[in-house]
Amino acid sequence: MSVDTVSLTGWGRTAPTTAVRFRPRGYEEAAAVVRGRGPRGVIARGLGRTAGDAAQNAGGSVLDLSGLARIGGVDAAAGVVRCDAGVSLERLLRVLLPLGWLPPLLPGTGRVTVGGAIGSDAPGLDHRRAGSFTRHVSALELLTADGEVRTVLPGTALFDATAGGLGLTGVVLGATLRLRRVTTGLMSVSTERAGDLDDLLARFTAGGDRLPYASAWVDLTARGRATGRGVLTRGEHATPDMRLAYAGRTRLFARPAAAPGRPAFPGLPPLPGGRLGPAAAALCNEARYRGSPRARTGELRPVHAFFHASDALPDVRPLYGRGGLVRYRFTVGDGQEETLHRVVRRIAARRSPAVRAVLQRFGAADPGLLSFASPGWCLELDLPAALPGLARFLDGVDEEVAAAGGRVCLAEDARMRPGTAAAMYPRLTEFRELRARLDPAGAFRSDLSRRLGL
Repeated sequence: MSVDTVSLTGWGRTAPTTAVRFRPRGYEEAAAVVRGRGPRGVIARGLGRTAGDAAQNAGGSVLDLSGLARIGGVDAAAGVVRCDAGVSLERLLRVLLPLGWLPPLLPGTGRVTVGGAIGSDAPGLDHRRAGSFTRHVSALELLTADGEVRTVLPGTALFDATAGGLGLTGVVLGATLRLRRVTTGLMSVSTERAGDLDDLLARFTAGGDRLPYASAWVDLTARGRATGRGVLTRGEHATPDMRLAYAGRTRLFARPAAAPGRPAFPGLPPLPGGRLGPAAAALCNEARYRGSPRARTGELRPVHAFFHASDALPDVRPLYGRGGLVRYRFTVGDGQEETLHRVVRRIAARRSPAVRAVLQRFGAADPGLLSFASPGWCLELDLPAALPGLARFLDGVDEEVAAAGGRVCLAEDARMRPGTAAAMYPRLTEFRELRARLDPAGAFRSDLSRRLGL
């Protein structure tokens, strides 16, 4: 096991803190770290893709599980796979797709570990049908505060606390996942432009759930009549008959491969000092909107290009400046569309340089005590952390979201206040009580847990 002292941040590169990082080669080494933890405790970390401080532990220990990445084998008859927590969804996809299977759920990046997907209870593009990630976990192996490894099953209090529990109930070492059968490695995709936010929401709901996967890019720099305009993309798994139109270009189950590098923001001119300003962001968004088809159906794309298109792009974080980026992800329920309108108008009025903004529609909530997804609308956007007045502005948005019964995603958070988190997550008290019983000495801690009093 390697050990070093390192400064760590989330993917947003804000609020770096220093911790002792352990990289275990097996379960016993991981257990030894938990048993020998110091007074500041320990937290698990995967590939560091969450934007906030959920996988940081200032002055304590961080258990880097990226080396625990064994795939134990696929049971094709039962449609399950057992794998270590450090396996990335990208790698799992590469292994499973040629066998005619997919991971149970694919978020917007494949560079997330199985343990990270469980700890955040990650939702995918088909949440209305499939729910979040842990709904498809049939068992997990959890290293608890006493240094023992337990098999935890769905329907138990410990499972519900671990699903979306941000690593605070223990270290997920491995899991058994139920897989999704597919007949090709292709997606049939439809794309359409919407002129404003009302139009975009109407197009989202008009199609129902006929095409299970749906998300939209929203132009948060557009104002006036065009406020909230966007591009809606929906998809379904292609059948062998659909694949005939793709003949000669790929095998039935093509192994995912990295797409050629493309400009992070097509049409964007070089930026002075490498920073993204309001004018450049508006220009980029205009080019993206105008370059998207007004309406197109039946386009065939490889699975990885549909779900993980951004993984083939260059790292865009330098565009947000040295201060890093703040990812703000929130939900509001059905019937609370006016709150969504107000938030979008407020962002547009500030002329915030937002080029990444993704809108989704969620279905029924999952049983995790701190699971993020809940019925309604979810908007996720990235903003430069150094924007003047950003903290106060987002505090105000927090208040609007909480008043509407919505919530901000804890796994991506880097700045929310403790009282706001308590107002948004009604089962937080239950989570705290369970943690106090299972881990009275506070073995598992993170910068996020200290900041929000989790």
